[in-house]
Amino acid sequence: MARTRLSVRRLLATGLTVAATAAAALVATGGPAAAATTPGVDVSRYQGSINWTSARNAGIQFAFIKATEGTSYKDPNFNTNYVNAYNAGVIRGAYHFARPNISAGSTQAGYLASNGGAWSADSRTLPAALDIEANPYSGGYCYGLSTTGMRNWIQDFLNTYRSRTGRYAVIYTTTSWWNQCTGSWTGPWANHPLWLARWSSTPGALPAGASVWSFWQYTSTGSVSGISGNVDRNYWNGDRTRLIALANNT
Repeated sequence: MARTRLSVRRLLATGLTVAATAAAALVATGGPAAAATTPGVDVSRYQGSINWTSARNAGIQFAFIKATEGTSYKDPNFNTNYVNAYNAGVIRGAYHFARPNISAGSTQAGYLASNGGAWSADSRTLPAALDIEANPYSGGYCYGLSTTGMRNWIQDFLNTYRSRTGRYAVIYTTTSWWNQCTGSWTGPWANHPLWLARWSSTPGALPAGASVWSFWQYTSTGSVSGISGNVDRNYWNGDRTRLIALANNT
C-alpha cells in the first residue's frame, strides 16, 4: 500500500496476471460482485481524518490500517484510526510495509508487534499483515535480494511475528511480484492468509501455490462515506461470521 511511485504498483495490481475463472462482474458501484463476501478498506495517513462511524454505516466491516514501515516509521494516524475503527464496530488489523533491504525480517516483525501489530481475541482484531510488494525506493524491484534471500527474509518475519503474537500473519502481495521475487515460493500459503492486490473485476491468477484468496484489494480509487478522496477497497472471501472467526483464531 505504499503511495510512493504509485505508478509501479498500479501497473502490477491492475493485472499483469492471467485472468482466472473467478465469477465476478462489475456492479453499479464500480466494485466486483461476489457471493458471500464482506467489504472493507485499507488506509494510512494519506486518507487524513476518518469518520469511522460513517464508514461503518456505509457498510464497511473491516479495515487494515498502516502501522509501521521498516524499523523506524510509525504511521502518525495509526493510533487514532485503530481505536476509532474498533469503537465503530469495524474489525481492524494493522499492516507493516516491508523494507527487506534495510534490516532483517525478524527485526521488522518485532517492530510491528511492538507498535500496533499485537493481537487479542476480542472479535475485532485481525492478525497483522505483511505488505510485501515492488520496492518503491532505490535498491531494485526485489530489494536487491535473490529469490532465496527473499524467501528467507519473509520466513524470518513470519516466524518472529508468530512467536510474538501466536498468530500467522496475513500476506499482502501481487501475483507477479511474488512469483518473480520469491521464485514462485509456495511455502507460506498452508497457514498464512493471502491478501491479493489486483485492481480489476476479477482476482485473476493467484501467487504460486495459493489455492484461495482470503482478502482481495480490487481498487485503489474507491469511495466511502466518512473517508475523503480515493481509498483502497477490499473484500474478505466469506461472511462477517467467518471474518470474526479469523479475528478470534477459532
